[in-house]
Amino acid sequence: MVRSPSELDAAAARPVAGVLWMLASGLSFVGVTGVVRYLGTDLPTAQAAFLRFLWGVIFLSPSLVSLARRGLPPGFLRLSLGRGMVHTLAVLFWFYAMARIPVAEVTAIGFLNPVLVTVGAALLFGEALALRRMLAIGVAVFGALVVLRPGLREVTDGHVAQIAAAFFFAASYLFAKRLTRVAGAGSVVAMLSLMVTLGLLPFAVAVWQPVSLVQLGLLALVAGFATVGHYCMSSAFAAAPMAVTQPVIFLQLVWATLLGTLIFGEKADPLVLLGGGIIIAAVSYITWREHVLRRKVRTPSPPATHL
Repeated sequence: MVRSPSELDAAAARPVAGVLWMLASGLSFVGVTGVVRYLGTDLPTAQAAFLRFLWGVIFLSPSLVSLARRGLPPGFLRLSLGRGMVHTLAVLFWFYAMARIPVAEVTAIGFLNPVLVTVGAALLFGEALALRRMLAIGVAVFGALVVLRPGLREVTDGHVAQIAAAFFFAASYLFAKRLTRVAGAGSVVAMLSLMVTLGLLPFAVAVWQPVSLVQLGLLALVAGFATVGHYCMSSAFAAAPMAVTQPVIFLQLVWATLLGTLIFGEKADPLVLLGGGIIIAAVSYITWREHVLRRKVRTPSPPATHL
């Protein structure tokens, strides 16, 4: 839904609420990573991912029923199928990485998603990519290199998997950008859960093994944390401009580092924090520039003054 200028101005007047909602969102997503990390490799990647999204379908079943009753908008199913395919691959890579590399490194590499979305929107949708935004993208890539340090330490299959996940998540967000033009956010999220569950099903069946009630409960908790995280993020965007809320996402890396250090005994790596901070600084700049450009478009030029 497109908000009017007055609604956008009202949102800009609630920065504290936006920051608090984004803080809650970050903590929720760190909860997701923490529980998945705790599960580790006890369950095959595909099976764990499938069960998590199956819980999501159960939670969102009222929205799916409502969508079925109303009927699918034109183009919605085709776009949802495309998004479901790329998101399924993203989820498989993410679950694989989460069980194998430190929580902070998964989080820091994941910060590349908005940068990849910016590049993808320019290549696929013809969106403008000015010099300053290109420089910010270069800075973000440098931040990723600080996190990974190829040649200075081993880059494992877990790191490669998380980089692949970032690319496929970015592709999913590009599909979502098109989907929100034909359907509401609730329908888009509900259909994503259904499509990813169906996409993961054959992979899960191929490696299926007995699952305990505790594991089922933990995966339900993952789905719950993810649902709360998305709700809080949507509320943050509604309360304040992204230029205000985006920098707060950096705290997610701080929470992830503390979680990895205190709960899982992972060694805190200052360079991971530095690299993640560089990426977030670049993303925040891109977001701020988009906000400035939108305000220029929204605000008409003042009439010439005749003296």
